[in-house]
Amino acid sequence: MGKTFLITGGSGFLGSALVRRLVREGHRVRVMDNNSRGNLRRLTEVIDDCEFIQADIREPQPVADAIQGVDCVCHLAYVNGTRFFYEKPDVVLDVGVKGMVNVIDGCMKHGVGDLVVASSSEVYQTPPSVPTDESAPLSIPDITNPRYSYGGGKILSELMTMNFGRAHFERAVIFRPHNVYGPDMGGEHVLPEFILRMKKLKDEAAKPVPFPIQGTGQETRAFIYVDDFIDGLNSVIEKGEHLGIYHIGTDEEITIAEAAREVARYFDREIEVQPGKLQAGGTLRRCPDISKLKALGFAPQTPFCEGVSKMAKWYDENSQLFDEVE
Repeated sequence: MGKTFLITGGSGFLGSALVRRLVREGHRVRVMDNNSRGNLRRLTEVIDDCEFIQADIREPQPVADAIQGVDCVCHLAYVNGTRFFYEKPDVVLDVGVKGMVNVIDGCMKHGVGDLVVASSSEVYQTPPSVPTDESAPLSIPDITNPRYSYGGGKILSELMTMNFGRAHFERAVIFRPHNVYGPDMGGEHVLPEFILRMKKLKDEAAKPVPFPIQGTGQETRAFIYVDDFIDGLNSVIEKGEHLGIYHIGTDEEITIAEAAREVARYFDREIEVQPGKLQAGGTLRRCPDISKLKALGFAPQTPFCEGVSKMAKWYDENSQLFDEVE
């Protein structure tokens, strides 16, 4: 018999993907989101099979009410998107800190002993080694840089999960997504921005087309397609150990310039990558060690070229939703 889950941030990119998977697997799912960045279109195929509560994670009573009667809380509500780290750091922290406090208080009030919490690779920011495992020290390199509002809030989330988890939960687990991408992930991340800009360039005659980017282009990431990410998260939900931390990602490390050229291939364009200034706090290299997750049976299935093609097709067909993205 399936469990009853509460997914906070459940109309967001990652939350909605998890909701769809849990519903398909026969679980009862309650979704909580205020749709400030989420969108119900992501839940269209399962909306009749789950319970949706429109509420703000910063409000204690609606959070506690949503938690009552569930078996497990998966806490994903947060303000994501690099642009927002710089533009709205106060809101990022407000959502992150109050949301975490309210979720833990609600679980303790209603005796929910199973908590799965979304963290981020931003908690270790510039890693001491790559690939990076879960033991990397957490850090905020510059407290005056608004970018670290995001990582700082996630560090607090991890501290609370560990310490309240140790004292009050049967199982509390942390997962750290690493550069998840896919259709309908918003417009505030590097791959959507590349795709939407490339679409506008695709009819230009010039070859190669100048394509400005932030940084040198040699910065690296290990992008994981959203379906693979959910496979990994499902493994954590089903098998993750109490007070465990799990990196979810892939070990296919590529440069940002290579990512741009892969997007260009979808549009049948030849581009000339033009380096630019990297925003302060930008990480030069990121690739997770996923040995712990592999030990739970996880193996990513989608090569970057295949995932980008699927993603670019969706954005190509739905670009009117992101007309404000330059």
